[in-house]
Amino acid sequence: MINVLFAAREERWPTYEATLKAAFRDKGLSVDLRRDFAPGDVDYIVYAPNGDVQDFTPYTRCKAVLNIWAGVEAIVGNATLTMPLTRMVDHGLTQSMTEWVVGHTLRHHLGMDRQILNQDGTWDPVIPPLAGDRRVTVLGVGKLGMACGRALAQLGFPVTGWSRTQKQDDLVHCLSGEAGLRQALATADILVLLLPKTPDTENVINAETLALMPKGAIIINPGRGPLIDDGALLAALDTGQIAHATLDVFRVEPLPGDHPFWSHPKVTVTPHIAAETRPKTASEVIAENVRRGEAGEPLLYLVDPETGY
Repeated sequence: MINVLFAAREERWPTYEATLKAAFRDKGLSVDLRRDFAPGDVDYIVYAPNGDVQDFTPYTRCKAVLNIWAGVEAIVGNATLTMPLTRMVDHGLTQSMTEWVVGHTLRHHLGMDRQILNQDGTWDPVIPPLAGDRRVTVLGVGKLGMACGRALAQLGFPVTGWSRTQKQDDLVHCLSGEAGLRQALATADILVLLLPKTPDTENVINAETLALMPKGAIIINPGRGPLIDDGALLAALDTGQIAHATLDVFRVEPLPGDHPFWSHPKVTVTPHIAAETRPKTASEVIAENVRRGEAGEPLLYLVDPETGY
């Protein structure tokens, strides 16, 4: 029997219990799934960083911590975490992120706010360019970023992707390094931020990098709030260097009611809804990793503590 501890918040248990048990059965695994094992009896931990488990020292036989969040910055620096850690990458998460990014990219590309927000009786035909004339840059072309970039490229947008390490793709023009970042920003009529939060990526969008972008560019951030220097972005919006920012993630969540993003006419706030882990598809990934762990096979989506993702 494999003992699996569910260590996310209590309200997540009803949404995960049945799907996890079904996924384990489908993999032919004999699993005892609970919320209350003695630490020394646990083989795997299904984990969320906002759960009760913060000290991993007592989990002496635990083979892996399987995060149900895509982001791992809240756990990767935990000194008590000595066992392997995986992050969540599943097709439900990828699909929802792709839909959100494509939707807001098309919204800004087509100028849909002009009609939706200005039903004032004024006939004001402004014809948008075709997708081929609107350049999109995706910072962060991991699993999520590449899926978004490819979807946009299939719609006809010229898409540039940037990442810390060089990637290759037949639809997305991939760049890396400091010179590559400057080039990617210089061609970003619409910029999509999907980088992980690490010391190297915090405030990657700042006064200097904002100035590199085409005047009147759009920023879409469903990645991590700390990627953006809030004050620098507000200043760039006020000067018109940036025409609009659609933001789904923030340094403090929920976004405080007195934050200037709420009232700024060139900012759209969405409440961290771009991509949510779906219990059914996430459970399939977790079950596969337990199967791999028991079979001695490499785990999927293993986190590198050095890079932080």
